[in-house]
Amino acid sequence: MLDKQTIESLEAKATDIRVSTIREIAHLGNGHIGGAMSIVEVLTYLYYHEMNIDPSNPKMEGRDRFVCSKGHAGPSVYATLAEKGYFPKDWLMTLNQGGTNLPSHCDMRKTPGVDFTTGSLGQGFSAAVGIALGQKLKGEDSWTFTIIGDGESQEGQIWEAAEFASSQKLGNLIAFTDFNRQQLDGYTSDIINMDNIDTRWLGFNWHVQRINGHDFNQIADAIEKAKAVKCRPSMIILDTIKSKGYAPGEGIKANHSMAISHENEEYAISVLTGGAK
Repeated sequence: MLDKQTIESLEAKATDIRVSTIREIAHLGNGHIGGAMSIVEVLTYLYYHEMNIDPSNPKMEGRDRFVCSKGHAGPSVYATLAEKGYFPKDWLMTLNQGGTNLPSHCDMRKTPGVDFTTGSLGQGFSAAVGIALGQKLKGEDSWTFTIIGDGESQEGQIWEAAEFASSQKLGNLIAFTDFNRQQLDGYTSDIINMDNIDTRWLGFNWHVQRINGHDFNQIADAIEKAKAVKCRPSMIILDTIKSKGYAPGEGIKANHSMAISHENEEYAISVLTGGAK
């Protein structure tokens, strides 16, 4: 269990990342706020407490790797990297604009700290499996972490990669499913019901846990347990809230990509930072 000071520090950093994510999307005027905000806690924990990384040397040999397969969550990944010092924070105001280093979806050719280009759903997860296999073949004492979406989990490529990772006994691969129960066109339960996602992963012989994806203690405990499993990959299913921390987007159906007005930007940040009544 994390101590109180660590939790408070992580919570403060998660708020910073959420504020930066709202600011960058609002500056553009619209963007993928829903799935970006729902993964902030796991991003915060990985980059500020878990991974062996060096922002001054993004290509450091033997580092841990992170692949955001649900590439539309790029804005929160960028906010995390900027807060961590991979690039100047003013880059965030160039999100998805001409000449930017921060395109709509993560691009390893443009953004320091991005380990693999993602966006076409399912492909980032396959890449993460390949990265983990490469680490294993090289004998590296390092880990690959990756996040997929629950809507993305309807892609057949996810399950082909899952089968391969299991067959290769990739114990150095720890994956997360952002189970926020919503996707582009609506609720997953109305499109392809994913409520049995736990048993699906168990069926592919993965080590499976399910936790509150906004609880740092549960995230820490789940990663510790996953690391203790050496002979197969791990899936940690995160029960999350889409648009978590963006008050105008929480609890509504159409929150995958949203226009953000200046008024909603300021209101949401005020709620996050305790200024709203």
